[in-house]
Amino acid sequence: MTARVAPPPRTLLTQLGWAVADSWTIVRRHLLHIRYMPDKLLDVTIQPIMFVILFAYVFGSAISVPGGNYRSFLMPGIYAQNMMFASMPIMAALVQDMQRGVIDRFRSLPMSRAAVLVGHAGASFIESMLGLVIMLACGLFVGWRPELGLPSTLGAVGLLMLFAFAMISVGTFLGLIVKSVEAAQSIGFIVMFPLTFVANTFVPTAGMPAWLRVVADWNPVSAVTEAVRHLFGNLPAGSKMGPTWPLAHPVLTTLVFAGALIAVFMPLAVWRFRRLLFE
Repeated sequence: MTARVAPPPRTLLTQLGWAVADSWTIVRRHLLHIRYMPDKLLDVTIQPIMFVILFAYVFGSAISVPGGNYRSFLMPGIYAQNMMFASMPIMAALVQDMQRGVIDRFRSLPMSRAAVLVGHAGASFIESMLGLVIMLACGLFVGWRPELGLPSTLGAVGLLMLFAFAMISVGTFLGLIVKSVEAAQSIGFIVMFPLTFVANTFVPTAGMPAWLRVVADWNPVSAVTEAVRHLFGNLPAGSKMGPTWPLAHPVLTTLVFAGALIAVFMPLAVWRFRRLLFE
């Protein structure tokens, strides 16, 4: 008679280790897809480069920034816009996985349930950071320079990374709600584009009509852009803190805004994912 050996107890540390390993497997899955479908990176590589060329060389000649250089003014706005769009790839990826039955397949496997969301978010974050590196290189190429030294520059990059993760949190939740890739893309164009253009990302808000300037000054994207300009040292000479509270305290506003998005949308994404698992 063969004695049965009891399985080892599953401790919290063991469960955490398996969750990390499963999450990394999901991340590797997405990165391997890029190897065979490099067009997945178009929205974080080619598209931002096109914006740089369009605004720096085409529109830039017609836009003046009092007390400053337009390209130095422009690049922090491009960085903020690029991080704003970090929500779009994860929306499309989650919708595709649900349509193709990949989520159902994951549900049948002995894997951590949290790994699906963590893996998707991790892969999107890596893609966004790749886009940020490319954008920083483009900025250096067109003449942009950080002016306040390494600590402040690292602070600006860290703020952009936090903003990107906040937008990924939003995209994770929306990707579990929308029913098609087309709907996910529509959300990006209908919501994301107005938020990035009705702001101080590409032009100073001083020349806008009074009512539109109020909207732009209170737009959180303006606070992110202003914070990055401040930390990079790209504020025009003689410029003062903005007339509204978000622009007068842009770094604090960005931290609060990003933290609120993560605190709200990550739990909502987990709740929605659990509902999908048991539907």
